[in-house]
Amino acid sequence: MSESGVEPDRPTMAPFLGALGVFVLVVIGIVAFNLFGSQHTTPGDQVAQAAVGQNDALQRSDYGAFTKFTCRARQGSAADFAARQRDSVAKHGERYLDDVTAIRIDGDGASATVKYHFDKTKDTPFEVPVSFVHEDGAWKVCSA
Repeated sequence: MSESGVEPDRPTMAPFLGALGVFVLVVIGIVAFNLFGSQHTTPGDQVAQAAVGQNDALQRSDYGAFTKFTCRARQGSAADFAARQRDSVAKHGERYLDDVTAIRIDGDGASATVKYHFDKTKDTPFEVPVSFVHEDGAWKVCSA
């Protein structure tokens, strides 16, 4: 006590400890969700990822990545891949994948509608039916 008989005003640690407790709970929640949360992708998600991955590989002219997302029957050679991609970009511009819809899984085969647009015709999107196969443990695009 001070000489006046009044307790001096000392900061308390309670607000700090409360905030620390909330922070720790949030971190534990994030870690738990990442460990036990929705990490399983559905076959439909995997089909969509194959379409996106193949388109990305095309835009980067990455034949190695292209083969990862394309069935063996449609891979062709690296030289043909590069020539086709150069020709397509020269004629139409870069191709952008806008959406993958109407995904249907049937055993080791699947189909979906893929919506694209080209850089040179941004206002003219088009939808293409695309086939997929489950090959080497992954879904792969198997359309021209």
